[in-house]
Amino acid sequence: MNIDWKNLGFGYIKTDYRYVSEFKDGKWDEGKLTTDERVIINESACVLQYAQTCFEGLKAYRTESGKVVCFRPDLNAQRMIESCKRLEMPVFPEERFIDAVKQLVKKNIDYVPPYGSGAALYLRPYEFGSDPVLGVKPATEYQFRIFASPVGPYFKRGAKAITLRVPDFDRAAPLGTGHVKAGLNYAMSMHAIVDAHNQGYNENMYLDSATRTKVEETGGANIIFVTKDNKVVTPKSNTILPSITRRSLMYVAKHYLGLEAEEREIRIEEIGNFKECALCGTAAILSPVGKVVDHGKETLFPSGMDKPGEITQKLYDTLTGIQMGRIEAPEGWILEIA
Repeated sequence: MNIDWKNLGFGYIKTDYRYVSEFKDGKWDEGKLTTDERVIINESACVLQYAQTCFEGLKAYRTESGKVVCFRPDLNAQRMIESCKRLEMPVFPEERFIDAVKQLVKKNIDYVPPYGSGAALYLRPYEFGSDPVLGVKPATEYQFRIFASPVGPYFKRGAKAITLRVPDFDRAAPLGTGHVKAGLNYAMSMHAIVDAHNQGYNENMYLDSATRTKVEETGGANIIFVTKDNKVVTPKSNTILPSITRRSLMYVAKHYLGLEAEEREIRIEEIGNFKECALCGTAAILSPVGKVVDHGKETLFPSGMDKPGEITQKLYDTLTGIQMGRIEAPEGWILEIA
């Protein structure tokens, strides 16, 4: 294996094993690990015709002491269960989800990047309808799979802060529950992100689809703000992804840093009142935002474009310290695998 861990991007690298379990005749089989990365399905499979599928994302890390751990995988399992229920798909039980994660990480242990590299082993659990369907209805057969890929940061740390733009269009009509959006594919937002990149922006800041006045999230991450008196604030909405990272950061702000933390509606016109802004998620971790452009109107946060703000940096250092074993974690946050 010849991987430059410190310069690893966020992309797919094939590892040795992946986990597969099939649902047939009303039950899941016992599951297995396989070296075959191919998925062979019928041309009329429900996932291809009607996109009956959902997914999750989590990471395995190597800690300062050399242990290999995952961060709060129980919450990923629970969120995927809610997605499956909403999509009329059979639930893959939480205890089996956790066991599959353990099995997969252990078999791909050499792909877990070394401590201090800034990289991690990304895990992608997903489920889809696999049998032929012609007519809008749920499948009767499904596959639950997890594959692994070593990845670097989604947004390179040390680079300039991210620039967001408020687009002219919504990513899609609201689905009614953030849990479903935790698992659905991102195809509906691909045009928006490609358009943003073509115009020189890193991401889109989406507003609520009903009034287009309230900040919600970006295409691939939640948003947090810091007020001038150091309160951590994040948008409140039932149509955004219920981020595990965001929940963890709000806890860290309150219980580790002694800061006020609040989830509330945030109107687009008030973003100029905040001194810091950042994106958070499994892939992004916590990435600083330097500027938001709303149809030509630029809001440059006082933290600037060159480095994270003071509170953003403290939140990042504390959360990654917990994940990497440098800081004692709350009970139940860390699953030790090896």
